[in-house]
Amino acid sequence: MKQKPDMIHFEKKDHTAIINIPGFDTTRIKTDIFAYDFAELCATIEADDDVRVVIITDPESQNPSKHKRTKNFPSSDQSGTESPLLPSISASIANIDRPTLAVINGNATGEGLELALACDIRIASKSSFFGLPHIREGHIPHNGGTQRMPRLIGKGRALEMILTGASIDAREALRIGLVNMVQPPGEAMKKALQLALDMATKAPISLRFTREAIYKGMDMTLDQGLTMEGDLYLLLYGTEDRVEGIESFTKKKEPSFKGK
Repeated sequence: MKQKPDMIHFEKKDHTAIINIPGFDTTRIKTDIFAYDFAELCATIEADDDVRVVIITDPESQNPSKHKRTKNFPSSDQSGTESPLLPSISASIANIDRPTLAVINGNATGEGLELALACDIRIASKSSFFGLPHIREGHIPHNGGTQRMPRLIGKGRALEMILTGASIDAREALRIGLVNMVQPPGEAMKKALQLALDMATKAPISLRFTREAIYKGMDMTLDQGLTMEGDLYLLLYGTEDRVEGIESFTKKKEPSFKGK
């Protein structure tokens, strides 16, 4: 895969794709170039069968105390020229059918937070703040915030955050389930790499089917979801990885899954 210039940096190691972006702060990523380059890179990763886990992260903060003074974030759209036809950055990452982890070292606001919400797991620095300030600017979240946030933290808390445009700190984000883990400054990426390495050793098809069952099942009745779960389980019977898993268990050795 080619590396994206300037705003987005990409590397791959141990079946893990690592995407470095300027930040999860909207003002850092709200450009036409970022939207198109990010969509292109995500599509390339989606087509790479060697990638089993994806991490998207921002640079580590050089001034953690600054976040404590930024409880009311500035406008996310200073120019007023954003095109509604730009690729959705949230959809770009959500369309990747493999586990995705967001590592948030700074603040996550506006479209930046919506991007993090589109990932499966969010790991934040304890100095981070989170918010969707769109209502204070006369518009609404439009990269999935009104849909993903209620599904993640519940309708009541989502309404409170979105309708007031207020921000919360990492401790509160963890308490309400907006993030999965909070780490000391400089430790979030280390934790993400540990999780990614662990998941990358699992059967790739099983990882994809598990995500599919959970996400699609949330929009189904219980009976429909159970039927889909059973169908996906049966599909795994014909995979080489299932045979490898059984043989590894009986021989008490670590499996070597190929994604076939």
